Amino acid sequence: MKDLYERIIDYLRISVTDRCNLRCIYCMPSKGMQNASSRDILTDDEFIRIIRTAAKLGVRKIRITGGEPLLRKNLDSLVRSLSDIPGIQDISLTTNGILLKRYARILAASGLKRVNVSLDSLRPDRYRQITRGGDLRDVFEGISEAEQAGLLPVKINMIPIRGINDNEIEDFARLTRYTSYHVRFIEFMPIGPRRRWAEKQYVPLREIMERVSAASQITPVRVRKAGPARYYRYEHAEGVIGFISSVTNHFCGSCNRLRLSCEGKLRPCLFSETTVDLKSALRSDASDEEIENLLRLAVQIKPEGHSLSSRSFTRPSTRMSTIGG
Repeated sequence: MKDLYERIIDYLRISVTDRCNLRCIYCMPSKGMQNASSRDILTDDEFIRIIRTAAKLGVRKIRITGGEPLLRKNLDSLVRSLSDIPGIQDISLTTNGILLKRYARILAASGLKRVNVSLDSLRPDRYRQITRGGDLRDVFEGISEAEQAGLLPVKINMIPIRGINDNEIEDFARLTRYTSYHVRFIEFMPIGPRRRWAEKQYVPLREIMERVSAASQITPVRVRKAGPARYYRYEHAEGVIGFISSVTNHFCGSCNRLRLSCEGKLRPCLFSETTVDLKSALRSDASDEEIENLLRLAVQIKPEGHSLSSRSFTRPSTRMSTIGG
């Protein structure tokens, strides 16, 4: 599928749940949030039907997200079914890592290829504070299990937030000197309720790169399946460092993705409130052709790019845990 700007759309991110076992300070209220009822969440069969149709139209890559996707019951069964769909070449998962030790091997055996772990502090006390109760040991035990299961390379996503964890940028970068991790720094994005995001907490990518390279020179490297990240490496380092400039130098010109929420809303752009309702169609006995037309519609209404730097930009009010990170 091609959109109006000649971008090939071959990547679908699916949120399989809006529930999470953490309450990160920049993502959720301390008491959590109202989750969708089980009847409002897409079933495995509905996900499979959507992705089978999308694969016929050229979608090749699937990323499973949440909420925390490992909270979905029988996720391994869904992964196995998705991996059996003709045309699907790559299935990956984004997780906070808390439950990864328990599920890494069974998911790898079911067809999962890789994991991205969201991690915003290497200090146990601070990690517990940011996540409101998470245990850092669980995350690293999960990462170790993922490596042993062959879910490689393990990617660690860190969002620097000024005044909260930005003094750990250098510590995260140093991880790559003695591990094979892909440590990726992602700019803090203005999504969700305004009180959860303040411009003064935003750390631009330029500053992040300067701090990473201050102690030692970094050299650009090519990484297969790099996506929106630009990768660099310290001399003789085992791992690599990635930079994702979602805000300052966005990658809209090469964006190849759509996002499907757990409630069946297809979102052509992360920074837009525009969605296409697939669940209603599925539950109204829509034909495969009708589902296909809705997928094509989502591609055709995909905007050329977001307008974060424009005064006209309206911040999406939907929480990231609902959209799918």
